[in-house]
Amino acid sequence: MAIFENIPLLAALFAILFAQFVKIPIHFLLTRKLDFGLMTSTGGMPSSHSAAVTALTTAIAFEAGLQSPLFAVSAIFAVIVMFDATGIRYQAGQQAIIINQMRADFQIFVDDLKDWPKKDNETKMQELKTLLGHKPNEVFFGALTGIAISIITYTVIL
Repeated sequence: MAIFENIPLLAALFAILFAQFVKIPIHFLLTRKLDFGLMTSTGGMPSSHSAAVTALTTAIAFEAGLQSPLFAVSAIFAVIVMFDATGIRYQAGQQAIIINQMRADFQIFVDDLKDWPKKDNETKMQELKTLLGHKPNEVFFGALTGIAISIITYTVIL
């Protein structure tokens, strides 16, 4: 199948898988907690978004050259994705932290004012996801991961 011969696509997909997988041991080293849920979550070190777009862009540079319009499109796409990861998505995560705290505080307030029916707290409220975006260093190391994967692919494997 021709799709399995598309090295830029394969490099980008591998970069995503590698970046997601490596989050688990990094998190374990920092917290001493094993969290396999990080394999499918957003946010964290390194950024799999950055790894994917930089692996793709680097692979396109190898295939089509730095002068190609395809490289230009991919490079701009990578910049936009990484900017979004550190800006909008990161700030949305920070807002979710504050909203979750406000919800918790409101819950205490309601409990103090009324005889709240005894329900399971999980069924009362669902928390918003707080790990949506990336810190700049997470994007940076994700980008380095993607570039390294494409360089290794084109210089060692191929």
